[in-house]
Amino acid sequence: MTTTNIDVATTVGQLVTERPARSRVFQELGIDFCCGGKKPLQEACHAKGLDPQAVLQMLLAAEQADDSQGLDAARLSLGELCDHIEQTHHAYLKQELPRLQAMIAKVAAVHGERCPWMRDVHEVFEPFMRELTSHMMKEEQVLFPMIRAMELGKTNAACHCGGTIANPIRMMEHEHDDAGDALRRLRELTDGYSPPADACNTFRAALDGLRELEADMHQHVHKENNVLFPRAMDHESQQMAAGKS
Repeated sequence: MTTTNIDVATTVGQLVTERPARSRVFQELGIDFCCGGKKPLQEACHAKGLDPQAVLQMLLAAEQADDSQGLDAARLSLGELCDHIEQTHHAYLKQELPRLQAMIAKVAAVHGERCPWMRDVHEVFEPFMRELTSHMMKEEQVLFPMIRAMELGKTNAACHCGGTIANPIRMMEHEHDDAGDALRRLRELTDGYSPPADACNTFRAALDGLRELEADMHQHVHKENNVLFPRAMDHESQQMAAGKS
């Protein structure tokens, strides 16, 4: 990722306009990047009792963060891949979904009359968030522990779900399909996450957050549907064949 040259004299609003993802840092620090967006970063930091240079470094670090791109998931053990998915993608969703929920609700309430499609975005996002939260809980509390136990040779790992790990996997894949449908609907409603020309920074940050959410979900679901789940079912089949021999 190319890092933009920024300094403490740049306004908070301009920083978010250039890279909406910077809104995460400002939200975490309680810096108003929407209504207070005309303040230079230095002034906004001083108002919060923050060191401008430290905040600047946080912004630069956020831009340089590696979201585990290039990870060869196929080289991880089943347990390691479950850990990676939880620590990377699930952790991201648990932090990002509430952030997006708040921004989308605010934009729909403030701009919904002028941009009624944002009300539709809000109506799609709310059940999407609830279902995805439930989905992660089922993976973390049921499916992933079963996969880890199976890898350790505990042949009864799937006995409480119909005798095969394929049953909960099929359920997770079905829920992935539902999440994909919701994401496609969100992209359609927002015309590819395109903000109106006069959109405020909160509006822009909400749509940019949806764009990033979609990209992360694509990586997340790929690692499960195309790597973890087939390998887990193959492992179970091999264990069952070995037990019969």
